[in-house]
Amino acid sequence: MSGLAAGARAGLPVVLGYLSIGFAAGVVQRAAGLSVAEVMLLSLVLYAGSAQFVVASLVAAAVSPATAIITVFFVNLRHLLLASALAPYCRNFPVWQNALIGAQLTDETFVIAWGRLAGGAGATPAVLNARWMIGLNLSAYGAWAIANLAGALLGDRVGNIHALGFDFALAAMFGALLVLQLAGQGGAGRSVGLVVAALAALISVAATLALPGHWNILVATLVAATTGLGLQQWKSATTSL
Repeated sequence: MSGLAAGARAGLPVVLGYLSIGFAAGVVQRAAGLSVAEVMLLSLVLYAGSAQFVVASLVAAAVSPATAIITVFFVNLRHLLLASALAPYCRNFPVWQNALIGAQLTDETFVIAWGRLAGGAGATPAVLNARWMIGLNLSAYGAWAIANLAGALLGDRVGNIHALGFDFALAAMFGALLVLQLAGQGGAGRSVGLVVAALAALISVAATLALPGHWNILVATLVAATTGLGLQQWKSATTSL
């Protein structure tokens, strides 16, 4: 149980962020016409913040189920990249553990896990414990479900979630996770991280203006991550000379 508890403690920044943004998601989904039961079903099965906001807008627009499914697929396509990055460190886990970890992996829990692999916050580099990862994921999963339920039940009493700042919670959480990840890096790693973060932000904004839908997420991730990998390899080659 110590591994599960350690993972849950590591996920505390994600839990705090999920409580607010998950509440906002519950409010928005109820406002779109979904029942409390449907909101809970989405939070437990789909379990994807951006995708659930998209579903809410699609339901409000009365689009076809096929359109909604295809849209959510593309919005969540980045999860293939996240899972692929962690897969080499999970190859010795039992199949059921890999299935559970993969199903509950999110952008935020990936950042925490990757920081552990990089040796940040006193963690041992290149070591990923299955129980630790499950504890991390379950803490975030539980917080998201509870927050969604609270938003669905209390949304009518809240009013304008934008005025209360709930819509900024996701951006604030990612900012905090970025700082924590960079703080655990050395000088060279921190420089690469800053370049990748800045490049991803610029590309995301540009793609948002130039492309329809949510392609900015996938484009920014692919270009920035590829650039970061190239910079790391170049620095390694330069150091070895």
